[in-house]
Amino acid sequence: YATTDVMLGVAESGRANEISLYTGNDDHILMDLVSAIGRQRFTGGLLGHWAFWTRKAVEHLAAAHRAVIEGVISEEYVTLAGEVTDANAAAFDAANRFSGCIPGIHEILRRQGLLAGRWCLNPHEELSPGQEREIDRVYAAYPHLNDDAFVRENLDRWLR
Repeated sequence: YATTDVMLGVAESGRANEISLYTGNDDHILMDLVSAIGRQRFTGGLLGHWAFWTRKAVEHLAAAHRAVIEGVISEEYVTLAGEVTDANAAAFDAANRFSGCIPGIHEILRRQGLLAGRWCLNPHEELSPGQEREIDRVYAAYPHLNDDAFVRENLDRWLR
């Protein structure tokens, strides 16, 4: 509801064309990007999800912008939105009140070869029970969401 309040406030401010709004709603990111409230739209997203699988996130943002321009939200887009939400739940550990959020992101980056481990500043911060299994499930269920092949192709060049 707070998101709606902010969007309506911006729309009513008389300065809407001067303000870019970014969603932070991981549970609804792709649908936020194609929704309008008070003629206001999100420009993009500032999300933890975009800390991993970043190339795919850029593709998802482009798909959202195309859908808005074309005025068509396809069934495939709506399905993708649900898949991204499911992936976010696994990575951020929604089942355990987000206690494994940072280790979850680190685990995905570790799998990609971008991190050597999933260590955190707090040495006791670790994946929650069952979280690794959820990340495995997401990888198996939605292979099209990850950009691991792109990372593998470029990792040596990036780490020079």
